[in-house]
Amino acid sequence: MGLKPMEIVLIMGVLLLLFGGSRLPQLGSSLGSAIRNFKRSFSTEDAPADEKKPVATLANGGGVDKDVSARSTTQQS
Repeated sequence: MGLKPMEIVLIMGVLLLLFGGSRLPQLGSSLGSAIRNFKRSFSTEDAPADEKKPVATLANGGGVDKDVSARSTTQQS
C-alpha cells in the first residue's frame, strides 16, 4: 500500500507550487535538523539516567527481600 512513483511526483509538484523552488531546500534542511535533534534528545536523556541508577545483580542480593522469600517457602511446606 505504499506510494506509487506517480503519486510521489504529484505530491512533489504540489509542494513546488505551494512553497516555490527556493523555499523547498530550506524546508528540507529544517525538517532534517528537527528529526536529528529529536533523536538526539532521546539518546542523551537515556544515558544520564542509566548512570544514576545502580543495577542490582543476583550476586549482591538482586533486590530480593530475603525475609519474604523465607516466608513464602515456609508457607508452601
